[in-house]
Amino acid sequence: MMLHKRVRRLSTLLAASVVLALSQPAFSQDVSESHLKAARAAVAAIHATDPFDNILPQAAAALENQLIQKNPDMQELIGKTVTEKAMALASRRADLEKEAALAYAKVFSEKELNDIATFYSSDSGKKLLDSGPAVTRDLVKAADIWQNGVARDLAQQVGETLAAAAKAKAPAKPAQDATAPADGSAPADNSAPADDQAPADNSAPADNSQN
Repeated sequence: MMLHKRVRRLSTLLAASVVLALSQPAFSQDVSESHLKAARAAVAAIHATDPFDNILPQAAAALENQLIQKNPDMQELIGKTVTEKAMALASRRADLEKEAALAYAKVFSEKELNDIATFYSSDSGKKLLDSGPAVTRDLVKAADIWQNGVARDLAQQVGETLAAAAKAKAPAKPAQDATAPADGSAPADNSAPADDQAPADNSAPADNSQN
């Protein structure tokens, strides 16, 4: 619980450092002061550096846990020392804000940055920032369904076309011999003659002589 409170305290201090950084002037030989000011306003409006808020608190918490595991008898001193040193480093968050402003200033003109800041400071812009992640999740889900449907239909249609082409190229079956009986029996020209010949069943002829 104490560690959690220290992390929250450090996060609050980092947020204050952000406000201080945005209010301080920055200088670059390539970008004018007014341009950087517009960039800082845009960075603040879109919360560009918010994802990095927890870097220092998480690093402090991880270090504290690691040191306590190695030296459990020094837990109180470790916690106090880590917190003090981390808070002393919190002011360096201003460096990140300045670098962020400079990065945006190199890509966007001063007017564009002012437009960005104006929009994202409006109710519509704030709603876009707040609701954007949820909308993106729904969009990704819809895109997955769409992708599966397109891939399925593509595979089916290509398969049908290839199957039809293979069937068209298949060689035709040879015509059946008209003289061969349909049931596979011996052909008619090999059968025994009906007149004065041995019967078809090869039985002996009947004796027609007088006794």
